[in-house]
Order: sequence, then structure tokens, then C-alpha cells
Amino acid sequence: MINIGIIGSGYWGPNLIRNFIAQDQTNVLAVADLAPERLTFVAKHFPSVKDLYVDANQIINSKSIDAVVIATPVSTHYDLANRALDNGKHLLVEKPFVASTSEGRALIEKAKKKKLVIGVDHTFLYTGAVEKMKQLVDSGDVGTPYYFDSVRVNLGLFQHDVNVIWDLAPHDLSIMQYLLPESPATVSATGISHFGNGLENIAYLTVNYSDSLIGHIHVNWLAPVKVRRTLLSGSKRMIIYDDMEPSEKIKVYDRGVDFVKDREDIYDMLVQYRTGDMYAPKLDPTEALSKMVDEFVGAIEGNKAMRSDGVDGLKVVCLLEAAQKSLAGGGVAVEVETV
Repeated sequence: MINIGIIGSGYWGPNLIRNFIAQDQTNVLAVADLAPERLTFVAKHFPSVKDLYVDANQIINSKSIDAVVIATPVSTHYDLANRALDNGKHLLVEKPFVASTSEGRALIEKAKKKKLVIGVDHTFLYTGAVEKMKQLVDSGDVGTPYYFDSVRVNLGLFQHDVNVIWDLAPHDLSIMQYLLPESPATVSATGISHFGNGLENIAYLTVNYSDSLIGHIHVNWLAPVKVRRTLLSGSKRMIIYDDMEPSEKIKVYDRGVDFVKDREDIYDMLVQYRTGDMYAPKLDPTEALSKMVDEFVGAIEGNKAMRSDGVDGLKVVCLLEAAQKSLAGGGVAVEVETV
């Protein structure tokens, strides 16, 4: 059994606790949270967890715990993760991985030296919908990717320590870099804060690649409805992923545009529209977080690396950091660090 300690039992923490309890090879020994009322919640809903602490050091310093799960604000991730690694703990860290690329690189290097696993909770990579999209891209069914366009908007939840990019965009950035075969070159970002706290509540990100491929992400805390929709277009097929759909979350369209040169004049381009069938493929209904927990356990046991490991988390932070610099520069294109 792998003994787990979970730090943070707020919005996402209970989902992590539930899935680690359900995993056959893990045992949740302890949960820590600064808010006593959250520990009362854990005691009521997860009575098998015997040790509840206000001080996270009780988990980090425990010789009985093999892996630490961090589900706290991003500003605390590096310090908690660094001390956990110093104490020989494997890590699973909530998104975004850390607050800067330098922090991420330091943690990855330390984990490598200590032969410890770092996983990052990019949950959407484990959904049946994204797995199916990955399969369609890798098999060539989509053809050459043209663009990735995503909208993630709702009314709240407003964060007090990060802007809407750092809160919502990690989901779409992780999906985008998982699906697309190329590495991003630059990021441009614009946004606005309506409440005088310096934290943008609406933002638009444009991710440029070296070839004729582009990504665009719209994130917003001020929308009257909740929208979670992604379009992925290629030379052969187009995919719409609507996470708000109760069924048929993925729809694949055999539609597109072909450009051909006029035989009479090589300088004229003819547009031929291709319209074919649409189908909704069957998706794996297994809970994404459950699959991620299984991969984390497998990585600790040395079976297989996680698809959302520390390097994957760092790649997303590189994009976030470039977007933040672009925001500060009025939307100028900022080069993305390579990992």
C-alpha cells in the first residue's frame, strides 16, 4: 500500500480524497487544511481518514507517508512541494504546477536526483473525450491540424490570488499541448480587470506555432452562462468538444475546405467546400480523476510515466508565464521557453 497525505481540502481536495480512498493500492492516512471547518467536513464525509491536521508539516514530516498531494493555492505549491521532496515524498500537485518556470525546473531537478515522482493534476487529459481526440489526431484521421480554439467561461469563481488566465487557462493549455504535435513558439495575451484589484477577469490568449497552426483560448469569469467548448480543425476532419453536453461530448465532422489551383491560371485559387457526415464516437465513461490516480500509482511503482508529469506541468507554466508577460506588455508576442 502507498500511504497518502493530502494538503488542502477546499474546492478540489474532497475529489482527490475520494479517489485515493477508492484506489486499491493507496491508503489516505492524513489530510491537512488551515480551516478547521474543512477538517470537520473531511471527518464527516471520509471517516476512514484518521489523522486531520491544521499544520501541513505534520504530513510533510511524517515517516509513514509515501506521497503528498497538494491542493492549495498556487502561491504555496513550491514551498510545500520542495519540503515534501526533501523528506522523500512523491508528489501530485494541483494545477497550475507552480507560479514560475524557475520553481518548476528546480522541483523537477530535485525529484530526478531523488528518484521521486512528480505528477500534475491536469485532469482533462484523462477524460474519455480528450483521449478520443488524441486518438483521432495521432491516427491521422484529423489530418494536418489547422487550429485549436477553446472557450471556457462562467460567472465566477473569482480567485483572490491569481487572474483568470492562471485559474482557467491551464485546463485548455494542457489539452492543447497534449493534442497538438508541435511546440508553441509565442504567446500573445490581452485582458482586463473590472474591479481594481489588478487581476484580469477576462482574457484572450493567442498561441502561435512555427508552422501554419494557431491556438486561441478565451477565459472569462463574467459570463452569464457556463461554456466549455473546444474546436479542433484539421485538413481532413473537424472536432467539436462540448464538455457541458450530458452525452455526445465529442462530434466529428467530415467537413473542410480544399484549395486547388485553376488549371487556366496558376495564380487563381479555387475553394472547394467538403461536406460529409457527422458522428459522435463512444467515449470511455471512467472518471478522469480515477484514471489519473491510477497513473500516479503506476508511476510510483515504476510501471509507466504519467501523461501529466512534472515536465507536462512545466510546459503549461511556460505558456502561462509568457501570457502574463504579454499582458504586462500590452499584448506583445512573448517567446515561450522550451522544456
